[in-house]
Amino acid sequence: MKSILSICLVLICLLLISLSGCAMIPGGVAPSNTPINGRSYTELGYAKETDSRFYLLGLLPISGPNTIRDAIDEAIDSKHGDALINITVETYGQYWILWSRVATRVEGNVIRFH
Repeated sequence: MKSILSICLVLICLLLISLSGCAMIPGGVAPSNTPINGRSYTELGYAKETDSRFYLLGLLPISGPNTIRDAIDEAIDSKHGDALINITVETYGQYWILWSRVATRVEGNVIRFH
């Protein structure tokens, strides 16, 4: 009887592990989020920010929207700059049994115009 219970517990654990996961989707690359047009600027440093949305049971949103614009704005604000250059965007999802998360990560160099 103990061996049957042990086998059932192992199978349940394997099932739960197989229902979780992660997926990465490349979003793109851009030179800047605003036209530079020969304007002079100072680089303030590298920034990486993420905007996320959480779902209950993978269907019901329980947080605000997940937008590239919000992630870019947070990256710029993190260095108190005006724009972002050398931008890379990735979207990824993390899936668990009761909840999931879809996130957008933005990376780039923050600049301030003179």
